[in-house]
Amino acid sequence: MENEIYKIPDFHARVDLSALQNSLNLVKSEIGKVIVGQENMIDHLLAALLSNGHVLIEGVPGVAKTITAKLLAKAISVDFSRIQFTPDLMPSDILGTSIFNVKNSEFEFKQGPIFSNFILIDEINRSPAKTQAALFEVMEERQITMDGTEYKMDLPFLVIATQNPIEHEGTYRLPEAQLDRFLFKINVGYPNIDQEIMIIKNQHENKLEDKTDAVKAVLSAQDLQSYQNLVKDIIVEHNLLEYIAKIIVNTRENQFLYLGASPRASLALLTASKAFAAIRGRDFVTPEDIKEASFAVLRHRVMVSPEKEMEGLTADEIIRQIMESIEIPR
Repeated sequence: MENEIYKIPDFHARVDLSALQNSLNLVKSEIGKVIVGQENMIDHLLAALLSNGHVLIEGVPGVAKTITAKLLAKAISVDFSRIQFTPDLMPSDILGTSIFNVKNSEFEFKQGPIFSNFILIDEINRSPAKTQAALFEVMEERQITMDGTEYKMDLPFLVIATQNPIEHEGTYRLPEAQLDRFLFKINVGYPNIDQEIMIIKNQHENKLEDKTDAVKAVLSAQDLQSYQNLVKDIIVEHNLLEYIAKIIVNTRENQFLYLGASPRASLALLTASKAFAAIRGRDFVTPEDIKEASFAVLRHRVMVSPEKEMEGLTADEIIRQIMESIEIPR
């Protein structure tokens, strides 16, 4: 009939994501008490949380990289540790060291600051390769081996590292093996004019000595772990698994890339896509979720060929070309 309205049947989610969404909205609300804008960074940090993956945040000084990471940890009831990387930092300053106890004439292991739930590493590229190598095992296996003894990390365990892309004096390039252990690399830009005005206005009106005092814990570590397990149940159709594989394989065959993405990137893209679907309130992954995750998952795992880099071509531009060249599953 002409006037009859087509009714979409009620959709019942196979995975109940209501509690997860409510909790994430509360976390966003708490961070929003201090941070203006930066929605992309916050969404990616939340996706990393749900994916149980580490994050590298790159941006010029003063764009709220460090404070956002601190606020995220504060909005979740977990232990927090901050490590300032410097050229003279030693692996034992991060992992811990064995100390001789004169009372019992035995060596005892004194844990370093890495033994926490959320670890913020500020200016990660300021320390040399020896110190960077200390993170390899703990980032991948959530444990460290010291004097032949394995020490497990308490879960959740998340490393959030920051670096400045502009300043090169006194910095060291991160090893490719270490970069591959980061789920995301998030590029943080400047705020727009409206956001800039709001930042100034908030600072003018805020009477608190420490702005972070306004942020309260709204999510427990146990809830976070249950949400991480819930995200694993997000449904991914077979054609989308093939879509992910085609993206990754294309990076290895692309003439503009000197280094393509590893199989770890495939798994990271799958996990991150599920997290973005959950954040959007869906219990199934769409091609848009995969696209949204692709840049942050791949930009630090591929290497632009030297000649193309000299021409000014970036990893993001090549990834965009790859995404446009692959047919989107229907």
